[in-house]
Amino acid sequence: MNGSPVLVSTRDELQTTLAMVSAHGDRVGFVPTMGALHEGHASLMRVARERAGIVVASVFVNPLQFGAGEDLDRYPRTLDLDLKVCEQEGVDIVFAPSVEEVYPSWPAQPSVTVEPGPLGTVLEGKVRPGHFRGVLTVVAKLFGLVRPDVAVFGQKDYQQLVLIRQLVADLCLPVEIVGAETLREPDGLALSSRNRYLDVDQRAEATVLHRALLRAQEAASYGAEAALDAARAELGAAPSVELDYLVVTAPDLGGLPAELEPGTEARMLVAARLGATRLIDNCALTLGRPLTLGGQS
Repeated sequence: MNGSPVLVSTRDELQTTLAMVSAHGDRVGFVPTMGALHEGHASLMRVARERAGIVVASVFVNPLQFGAGEDLDRYPRTLDLDLKVCEQEGVDIVFAPSVEEVYPSWPAQPSVTVEPGPLGTVLEGKVRPGHFRGVLTVVAKLFGLVRPDVAVFGQKDYQQLVLIRQLVADLCLPVEIVGAETLREPDGLALSSRNRYLDVDQRAEATVLHRALLRAQEAASYGAEAALDAARAELGAAPSVELDYLVVTAPDLGGLPAELEPGTEARMLVAARLGATRLIDNCALTLGRPLTLGGQS
């Protein structure tokens, strides 16, 4: 397809439009979003375009993944601007449903939801109870509606990416999941729709998360604890940053630092608050052997 994307807001409209545009058998690529699109989302759309002939994006602020006191009401909703981003990136269909279209019983909770299992109760799941139940439920619904061949998610939300891969594997869903690299501002801050909540001073201080990850990568040749110490030291120099968690774990989030052998790949994840704004980030680590007394490994 060429030109402006087709905007649909109901299930029936989505199915009719998908039937028309996929008549030639093109693969369907899917980018689920909550809107307030930025260059990070645009990069996901480009990845989808590389892998599919038809690209669908959804714009839906999912209330099921927000807890009490979180920013559901003030989460930015910018559909007109979002459509311009989608047009620039050659998206074919934009699905922007109402809450009632996705959850017909709303405001009553849906009767059937997707439970994330133990991994959904740690890190983000511990700080935000029920969050991943909401994420996986809406992703499963959207996969059922769009029936994509490939879906693209950003690595910035790393725990979410791991859980979505688990969802697809456990429920035998015929969707290829692609994790796209995190896009950053020139100063290293990971692109996020919530960055717009930061005031000038907070925006400047938020770059400490990326600096902490860089220090951790430099120190990782001396082991997981050295990486953690380096990141903590960097974060400690930013007094306005309130740390939620900082961990090193296996890439599948299933291993603790003490269980990771030298030479293995690991992942560092960090979450912190600046005022009322909560930011997350992560990076890959290649762990070396810790130093012992006397500097001998």
